[in-house]
Amino acid sequence: MAEKEEFYVRYYVGHKGKFGHEFLEFEFRPDGRLRYANSSNYKNDTIIRKEVYVSDTVLKELKRVIQDSEIIKEDDNLWPPPDRIGRQELEIVLGNEHISFTTSKIGSFADVQDSKDPEGLRVFYYLVQDLKCLVFSLIGLHFRIKPVS
Repeated sequence: MAEKEEFYVRYYVGHKGKFGHEFLEFEFRPDGRLRYANSSNYKNDTIIRKEVYVSDTVLKELKRVIQDSEIIKEDDNLWPPPDRIGRQELEIVLGNEHISFTTSKIGSFADVQDSKDPEGLRVFYYLVQDLKCLVFSLIGLHFRIKPVS
């Protein structure tokens, strides 16, 4: 049996403010485990934690999305550093590649265009959008309260 290549993805976005530490975080583990956490203290909300296992097919598609984005070629040295508005972190292990990015929260695409590295930050911005969309879909489908008839 062939050994599976190393694979791991973690994304975090958050800030500490009026309502304490508020954040969204998810990670994909090599065994297919997807862990999701969303913490908002607004109106005394509690932390939402979900965990689900995804298939090899989902992991394969996730790897393809990451590879197609070419995020591995990017460097965050010229990206805006985390600030009082918040921070984002993206860590990816894909085969022999291990990258970790840290930047401030991005409010709109204008923030990307106004940065010192608009091309690199654009790659990050769109990959994060794709990853969040995938995670929200997987969590929503798995934990649907009313199953589709």
